[in-house]
Amino acid sequence: MNSKMQRNCSIALLVLLSIFSCFEAQLQVGFYSKTCPSAETIVKQQVTKAFGSSPGIAPGLVRMHFHDCFIHGCDGSVLIDSTPGNQAEKDSIVNNPSLRGFEVIDAAKAALEAQCKGIVSCADILAFAARDSIALVKGPAYSVPSGRKDGRISKSSEVLANIPSPANNVGQLTNLFTSKGLTQDEMVTLSGAHTIGVSHCTILTNVDDRIYNFNGTNKPDPALNPSYVPQLQAACPKASTSTSSVVNMDPVTPTVFDNKYYSSVLVNKGLFTSDWTLRTNPATAAGLSANANNQAQWVNKFKAAIVKMGSIPLDAGAVGEIRTNCRVIN
Repeated sequence: MNSKMQRNCSIALLVLLSIFSCFEAQLQVGFYSKTCPSAETIVKQQVTKAFGSSPGIAPGLVRMHFHDCFIHGCDGSVLIDSTPGNQAEKDSIVNNPSLRGFEVIDAAKAALEAQCKGIVSCADILAFAARDSIALVKGPAYSVPSGRKDGRISKSSEVLANIPSPANNVGQLTNLFTSKGLTQDEMVTLSGAHTIGVSHCTILTNVDDRIYNFNGTNKPDPALNPSYVPQLQAACPKASTSTSSVVNMDPVTPTVFDNKYYSSVLVNKGLFTSDWTLRTNPATAAGLSANANNQAQWVNKFKAAIVKMGSIPLDAGAVGEIRTNCRVIN
């Protein structure tokens, strides 16, 4: 083969690889309809079983999906265990001990490997599990495009810079979400996931202290509704350092996926600074009001926003795989 033919073959190969990469990156609803038709049913069964024993697993899996997608894309990297040579994402101070539900993903993966070995990615399992969790707390049903690959990189050192902090202001939140391809309005929409679940009290006392020593004043945050402060202090005693102490993120309907979170923020009963700060910007404040006043509209926006978030791709050039064990790189 002469040099011209070699060049042409190389170019053709690169074009084919490029086409394959683009094809591989396209997620689609029903991706496993032929290769593993029962994939989504199996995941739903495991999530439902876990929810029956511990309803708090639902917000935990939703949050885990979010934390996964914001680092290297939705690639299941948050599921990887640390090794002697690497501290993984799940062991960052942001995720440990607050993330929960890993055992549900493990159970779903084991069932899927028994049924369809080497077919369903851990990243897809997590996306399905988040969707099923929302349905279990009376949230909307929606279709999840799938076909994700599992990433091979998981470093705790990358978490702080990529996951929103409860102490962030609206500018910081907006910049972080837009860096992931999400708009400011989608940020407000996805913040509504705080309508379910709890926060560890250590977050309030160590990261975003709004109830005892706001900005070093030895007083609560003056922006908090005065009637809300005693509720928070009762749930999170000042002297407590227990990681088991928790407080509801939505003081009205913490176990139901509804728009009461927005109503609470509007009357200064948002738990975190990152909730309250949405009132300080005209556009985000308008979003709060719109979502508080029209649950059906918010629900439709939420479905679109979480599907978009769940489609954040692997980093350019990253090589994905289908992990046999969600905790371990193949």
